[in-house]
Amino acid sequence: MFSFFMHAVDPTELVAQLEEEKRALLDLVSSLQRENQHLEQRVQYLIRKMYGPTSERLSPDQLRLAFAEDQTEPPPPEDMAPDDEEALEPRTKRRKRGHGRAPLPKDLPRERVEHEPAPEDLVCSCCGEAKCRIGEETSEELEYIPASMLVVEHVRGKYACRSCEEGVVIADPPVRPLEKGRAGPGLLAKVVVAKYGDHLPLNRLEGIFARHGVHLARSTMCDWVRDVAGLLSPIVKEMRRGILSTELVQTDDTPVQVQTGGPRTKRGFIWVYHAPERDEVVYDFTRSRAREGPERILQHYKGYLQADAYSGYDRIMARSGVVEVGCWAHARRKFVEAMDSSPDRATAVVAAIRRLYMIEREAKILSPEDRQAMREERARPILETMEEGLELLDQLALPQSPLGKAVTYARNQWSALTRYVEDGRLPIDNNAAERSMRRVAVGRKNWLFAGSPAGGERAAVLYSLIESCRRVEVDPFAYMRDVISRVATHPMSRIEELTPRGWKAAAQAEFADLTSR
Repeated sequence: MFSFFMHAVDPTELVAQLEEEKRALLDLVSSLQRENQHLEQRVQYLIRKMYGPTSERLSPDQLRLAFAEDQTEPPPPEDMAPDDEEALEPRTKRRKRGHGRAPLPKDLPRERVEHEPAPEDLVCSCCGEAKCRIGEETSEELEYIPASMLVVEHVRGKYACRSCEEGVVIADPPVRPLEKGRAGPGLLAKVVVAKYGDHLPLNRLEGIFARHGVHLARSTMCDWVRDVAGLLSPIVKEMRRGILSTELVQTDDTPVQVQTGGPRTKRGFIWVYHAPERDEVVYDFTRSRAREGPERILQHYKGYLQADAYSGYDRIMARSGVVEVGCWAHARRKFVEAMDSSPDRATAVVAAIRRLYMIEREAKILSPEDRQAMREERARPILETMEEGLELLDQLALPQSPLGKAVTYARNQWSALTRYVEDGRLPIDNNAAERSMRRVAVGRKNWLFAGSPAGGERAAVLYSLIESCRRVEVDPFAYMRDVISRVATHPMSRIEELTPRGWKAAAQAEFADLTSR
């Protein structure tokens, strides 16, 4: 029986079996460690998103350590000492503003209020003679006059012949912005700018108007917003046509909540299309993030298209005549997120990207030709070194780790990310379009959601005009009030004159004509 037991449990087979179980346990431990590491990274990412600072700005000293021995660091200009290199770093140090009072604008209306001494003080206490005025001292006080409501009565005279009492005539009725509406252009402009420029929901506007003694229901103002958006939509279509006629278009998107008739909201998206050449933006609303949204807008576009790596742009980028330009801000953001789990390796890449931005800050004042030459001379070597480093990191980093995802993103987008070096007109990132999304992001914190998909489309129309006014430095209220009063009778062949860009040019031309007389 003992010999049978020894034969049944062979020591060699037992050792092999134990070795196999050991390998299986080691693989399980390794798998659990990787999963645990991934979960820890995910938790840290979510904690930073919820409670951490939103700024991606990093300490220059921290980044400088990553390349302390790197001899390819671009040298400072000849007229700057090495200690002055800090002046080249974008947004790391700002000059402290003085605490003195800024002068009040000279174009504000002024009211002169004179204060005189008491009569008994105007008699000299020494000789009894009257004192004479020898000068004055002036101090300024900024005052606020609340907005006021005004009822404009349009009176049309009626005329008839007293002899035959025939041929009654009456003046033509004034052209109103909204048919059968009682809101004037100024009131409509106030509602639109307050909601989409100052981010005031209509229920707050209802309370503000009530303090002026006028009750305007939010449902009524909602109808006004709908009608004004329909009235101004041809202007936005003209702006879109102008943007898509340029050689470079930047695009981005952001989610918004939309009511669709049920008890819960659904997520829609607002897209922005920006042309740096014209400095205008146009927004578009879609019910989802499907690729049909940008494809519908960009179906006939030919030129440079700068966007993130969203797959919805792939068919557009693959089309003949469209050249993809990557965004280094998006690539950098992923390496910043990886700095918690892989501080040394991710910091090295972020430091290299920082040097690219330092070059861009110097090249900003140059012509496109000189800017391209500087990029070829100074940015190209950094990019070549970075490409080799990313290839090495791709072999070292776990594919599903934050660093692995950042490396994969950069390598997959490498051709698009380095394309800006080839043309001095191309920007290094898509930040101009992202900044245009701030208006939507701030607005949705106040109005929370769009009342319907049609409301999202109206918001896109009005955001397009108000944000473009900001970019071309035009007062959106003055623009809206004037355009709303004229758009109904303005010829469609000259609709470009009513865009914020065209409106400003016409106003400047009119002012120059008046001053030259």
